[in-house]
Amino acid sequence: MADPIIHMDGIKKHFGNVIALNGVTFDVRPGECHCLLGDNGAGKSTFIKTMSGVFKPTEGSITFEGKPLSFSSPRDAMEAGIATVFQDLAMIPLMSVARNFFMGREPTKGRGLFKRFDTQLANQITVEEMRKMGINLRGPDQAVGTLSGGERQTVAIARAVFFGAKVLILDEPTSALGVRQTANVLATIDRVRAQGVGVVFISHNVRHAMAVGDRFTVLNRGKTLGTAARGEIKADELQELMAGGQELAELEGSLGGTI
Repeated sequence: MADPIIHMDGIKKHFGNVIALNGVTFDVRPGECHCLLGDNGAGKSTFIKTMSGVFKPTEGSITFEGKPLSFSSPRDAMEAGIATVFQDLAMIPLMSVARNFFMGREPTKGRGLFKRFDTQLANQITVEEMRKMGINLRGPDQAVGTLSGGERQTVAIARAVFFGAKVLILDEPTSALGVRQTANVLATIDRVRAQGVGVVFISHNVRHAMAVGDRFTVLNRGKTLGTAARGEIKADELQELMAGGQELAELEGSLGGTI
């Protein structure tokens, strides 16, 4: 079994008296999809920002490719190979797919005053990379806003992989998608794993996680409740852990079975 690309051990994150993460341990290996499941308020957003360099942990350690990791900014994390695809996707709807694909990293041609965006190269790469992910664009110059939600997710994922992501953090990638678009995004995640990229799939949807996950970790009130590999746990058991099933059972017992 391959060594983890990134390993978080005993991570705590405090905001004054508020404890957002309280001893989280988590890792992801090359070519693996490790799902982090949790309901609203479980600490998923803080986890994402801690792994991607936005927040520094209050306590605990993070190693990346076996070396202690200390990022001063999200840019440091991106340059190391940790890419995050957030729900808003950070795209400009009226700009072309190619322009969005290369935003901030535009290929150029010419020198000095004649230096300009290399449209032909950008269009060619965009079409090729999207085809690798199973999407055949009508044209790289079409506005990204004309794509479906699933196709926009795929653009963001393909962009991250093309620019060297070793770990890809996906923040609720299927939360606002229909059935067909969800299937397309899950298929894209499979293609990404096949390239050796470690995927962190963050969701509150157990069914979607079970479709692509290799391992599953449940986050509840800032704590991890354990990690199980595929085949070791059922969907309803994961759902119960997420919902605080043990706490509900204890409450039901104290109220005489009235819940």
